[in-house]
This record gives sequence, structure tokens and C-alpha cells, in this order.
Amino acid sequence: MHSRPAPVVLGPAGTTADDVLAVARRGAPVELSVGALDALAAARRVVDDLAAKPDPVYGVSTGFGALAVRHISPDLRVQLQRNIVRSHAAGMGPRVEREVVRALMFLRLKTLASGHTGVRPEVAQAMAGMLNAGITPVVHEFGSLGCSGDLAPLSHCALALMGEGDAEGPDGTVHPAAELLAAHGLAPVTLREKEGLALLNGTDGMLGMLLMACADLAGLLTAADVTAALTMEALLGTDRVLAPELHAVRPHPGQAASAANMLKVLDGSGLTGHHQTGHDGLPAAPRVQDAYSVRCAPQVAGAGRDTLAHARTVADRELAAAVDNPVVIGGRVESNGNFHGAPVAYVLDFLAVAAADLGSIAERRTDRLLDKNRSHGLPAFLAGDPGVDSGLMIAQYTQAALVGELKRLAVPASADSIPSSAMQEDHVSMGWSAARKLRTAIDHLTKVLAVEMYAATRAVELRAGLTPAPATQAVLRAVRDAGVAGPGEDRFLSPDLAAAEGFVRSGRLVAAVESVTGPLS
Repeated sequence: MHSRPAPVVLGPAGTTADDVLAVARRGAPVELSVGALDALAAARRVVDDLAAKPDPVYGVSTGFGALAVRHISPDLRVQLQRNIVRSHAAGMGPRVEREVVRALMFLRLKTLASGHTGVRPEVAQAMAGMLNAGITPVVHEFGSLGCSGDLAPLSHCALALMGEGDAEGPDGTVHPAAELLAAHGLAPVTLREKEGLALLNGTDGMLGMLLMACADLAGLLTAADVTAALTMEALLGTDRVLAPELHAVRPHPGQAASAANMLKVLDGSGLTGHHQTGHDGLPAAPRVQDAYSVRCAPQVAGAGRDTLAHARTVADRELAAAVDNPVVIGGRVESNGNFHGAPVAYVLDFLAVAAADLGSIAERRTDRLLDKNRSHGLPAFLAGDPGVDSGLMIAQYTQAALVGELKRLAVPASADSIPSSAMQEDHVSMGWSAARKLRTAIDHLTKVLAVEMYAATRAVELRAGLTPAPATQAVLRAVRDAGVAGPGEDRFLSPDLAAAEGFVRSGRLVAAVESVTGPLS
């Protein structure tokens, strides 16, 4: 029986990526620190003082966006805050994943806890209560331009906080939000000055998806080093190109890490280097060099690692931010442009480029394994009886189709601003769109690497008389134990690529290697 994760305590100083993942993916409960509650109360006093004055203050006693010129009388301000949530909850399309919505809510709560938004402590406590009850508002795919934050997605969350709209309960079924709040002893929130606006104005959705993408890509980059090493071994390539001193003369840290991973996988291999001598009954014509897709694997995966490191730097900065407009600062309320999602959007797009290239080089290696003219002694398409069966021919077709889609997903969303709000918001980041397509790209990359793993393990097993590296042997055992494939089995006539995908996605591929090598980078 799994124990519940430890509570995540939010203070005014921000949070960590691990905390976001704990809340979004593992259901960790959330608590507000005494410091956060004090900061909330202090900022609220500033808002209340301004609300009592006759001078208009944006977000407190005015309309919003292009309608900010209107001064709103005190008797209409509760209605104003309720109406902005209702009007902005205008998303459309499929439901967004539960983990994304939980990350979105938690990150908005993180900003509330900073004491820069001016909401009452009870509003923040109500949002924490929803998270802890497992109530997940229904948020839709389309509705954010990534400027003024993720408006529609955050509005659907705020709508549920008010007891309106629909939400998913902890059992996974959708009910009216009011029913779920009541069932968990939670009261709907009546929003006051600035509070509706403060719940909507942030980069929380795109940031949450960036943090989850960083975690997922870190695992896939290690898996890509493993599949590249398996392919190098299956093609009888040379691991001399992985020597640390060669990578030290081009000191990109990601490249060195990937090369070191591959060396660990290949340590003790009886297959690498055979292409240089042509012995053991293998083709006698020696190769001086391996193809780029094999020889340059650390350079490509390493560039992905360095891109990921940059993305994490941006994410950490955003995690330390209090993104709202206006903000309560120094005893006053000031408008700003910090809600613009450009910093996050750029790295989301950059990671999609890296994912596409990592998938592309993996597909080229797979194609080489399947081509009898380039595989150095392997049967055509790794078939048991080429011609009678087609082996993994169409598995590579599927992989190529995924790579084609990865390339399309690499087209940057952040370069395609679409003006809105009567030209008040005349330049937007499209960061939400960049995040959504990156999630799809990561899913596709997982499948691409699974096909390479499937082909490479099959190819290694076909090298009769040669002993693979101990780490490779551990992978072969784990693959068979997981029911993915085995030597000479009929299942190769109908490749179980879904099982291979699950093997990579679950981390079992890397775990099998690490059982021999110790931790990989």
C-alpha cells in the first residue's frame, strides 16, 4: 500500500520543481506557511485601503484590459470580480490532463502565497482545500494565448473555486463543482476587489507543463543514450569515439555526459570494434568510421541535455517569480508586463526542437539496423525468414511517421503572435500552445526510442557467437521478463511496440542498465 506523499508547504519565497511534480503527479497535500498567511494578510490590507479611496486603481476599482478606463463603483465590485471569471472561462476543446490542471492550480497558489497579489488568505486556503480534496476543475485545450497569462485555463479553475462550472472528483468522474465542494466540506468563494483578476493572470499552465516536460525529457535523454549504445553494439561499431579525452576537447557538458553513459553501457562488450578487423566470420572489409547517426550520438543527445539545462534555468527563475498584474509591492499597486510568457514559451519551443532531432537520429539508426546493405551481416529487416516475413519493416515506417510529426511539432509557436483584446494585448507569447505541442512531442519521442530499443535488442540477439556487454545482457533479460520480445519468438512477426513503449516510458530500460553500471547521468 502506497503512503501518501509528505505535505508541500508553500511560503512567500516560491517553490521547487520537485514540489510541483509531487502535487501534480503524486497528489501531495498542500499547506500554507505562517509566513505566507502573514504576507497574504499584509497585501490585502493595501488593496482594501486603495479600494476605499475615490481614485481609480487598475484591477481594484476599474475594468480590465481594453475596458480599464471605466471606474467601477463599490457596489458593483463583487459582481465585477465574479463576471471576469465567468466571461474568461471560455475555453474549448478536449479536457486537459489532470496533472496539468493540478500543476496550474498549485503554481497559481504559489503566486498568491507570495503576498504580491492582494487576495485574502481565505481565497488561498480555499484553493489549497480544492487541491487537497482531489477536486480538479475541467480545463479545455484552447483558450490561452500566453499573454496576460493562461487566462481561460486559470478562469475555469477560478470558476470551480466559486462553486460554478464542472470539475473532476478524486474518483475521476465529472460533477458540478458546487456538488464536489459540498461533498468535501468546502464553501464556494465570493471574490472581492482584485481577487478575480489575481486568480487569472499568470504563466502557471505553461510553467507547469515545462516542469513536467523537463522531468520527462531528462529520463528520455538517458534512455536515448542507452538505445544508441545498443545500436552501436548491434552494428559492431567502435566505442573508441566515446573516449572522454575526445569529448574534453569540445567541452559541452551534455555531450560528455552522453558519451560517458554510452561507455558504461558498452563496457565489456564483445561486439564493439569487430568492424575494424573483419574476423569471426564477419564481412572482411573494415570500416574506418561509423555513420554519423552512430558516431555523433553523444553530440546530438548532448546538445539536447544542454538545452534541457537552459530550460531548467528559465523554469527555476519563473518558479521564484510572482506573476500577476497589477502587483502589490512596496505598499502600492502597480501595473506591469510580467505576465508575458515569452521566457517560458521560447524554451518550450526549444525543447520541441531538441526532441525532434533526438527522434530523427534514433530513426536513422533504426533504419541502418534493418538495411542488410548497411547492417554488416544482419538479415533484412531483422526478419527470421526474410521474404516469408517482413520483420520490423513496418515498425520503422511507424517510427518514421512519428519522426515526421515530431518535425512538424518543432515549428515554434512563440514566433506566431496573434493580437487580441482590441489591440491592447497586441503581442502574445503563445506559450500555452508551445507547451501543449511539447507534451505531444515527448509522447512521440518515447515511442520512437521504443522502436529503436526493440530493433537493437533483436539485432544484438542475432549476433550469434558474440557476447554483448553485461549491461546489454541485463536489458535483454528485462525485455524478455517484461514480455516485450525474445529471440526467435513468433511475436517478432507481429511486433508488440506498445509493450516496448511501456518498457521505455516506465524507466525499466534505464533501470536494467543501472542494475549493472550504477547510476547514469
